[in-house]
Amino acid sequence: MNATTLVLGGTGKTGSRVIERLTARGVDVRVGSRSAEIPFEWTDRSTWPAALAGARRVYVAYYPDLAVPGSVEAITALTDAAREAGVERIVLLSGRGEEEAQAAEKVVQESGLEWTIVRCSWFNQNFDENYLLEPILAGEVALPSGDVPEPFVDADDIADVAVAALTEDGHLGELYELTGPRMLTFAEAVAEIAKATGREIAFVHVPLDDYSAALETEGLPADIAWLLGYLFREVLDGRNSSLADGVQRALGRAPKDFSDYARDAAARGVWTA
Repeated sequence: MNATTLVLGGTGKTGSRVIERLTARGVDVRVGSRSAEIPFEWTDRSTWPAALAGARRVYVAYYPDLAVPGSVEAITALTDAAREAGVERIVLLSGRGEEEAQAAEKVVQESGLEWTIVRCSWFNQNFDENYLLEPILAGEVALPSGDVPEPFVDADDIADVAVAALTEDGHLGELYELTGPRMLTFAEAVAEIAKATGREIAFVHVPLDDYSAALETEGLPADIAWLLGYLFREVLDGRNSSLADGVQRALGRAPKDFSDYARDAAARGVWTA
């Protein structure tokens, strides 16, 4: 496939993996990010035409998350701009159990473009590539998650599904709901990481208000702090405590198990204190 594929969120957890896989397939890839050679900025729509020019397929990972207010308007504007630029196919990364995200999905589905939705549960990689890395290194993870189980999904599985949807024709009009193969509470996930690393890592449940206050004290950007509060208050209320078959349907194989993720990440030394 010679047409250019634009990867929005190209430096993020899934976007970087999508780029790696597309490049390995010989696809002409354009990175969509603020720091790219041809920059793309969600909050500066004057950057969109140049980033979209010549692209025929687009992977969309909205920053910071489709749950954030304003995302539906942004996705609507993007699909309009993409259609005008000659884009043919769009693959949208979405969040499981998020009302705003599902409204954005509908925009893509009604855009007139070829589409695939990749709707995901909580990423494994939040434990080693995001805000949970530092607490794990410190030996104590404090979260307002209670005993609600989550079917954590691996970013490598997400990228594999996205790349299949971008490069193959058997995934058009599909909504793939991606989860891992089993459910764990956050306490159980931290325990698996502790086992994989051979370290003692405590899990502490904290009230949501205390957690939000701690995020503010730590100076986390306001939009990220809001998003985390929203996820723990609403999305992680049990609505996503079920398994889905999206990885199996899209790729014909089982999703990666959390214990395998923990073992592989530990072997890379990311949690070495």
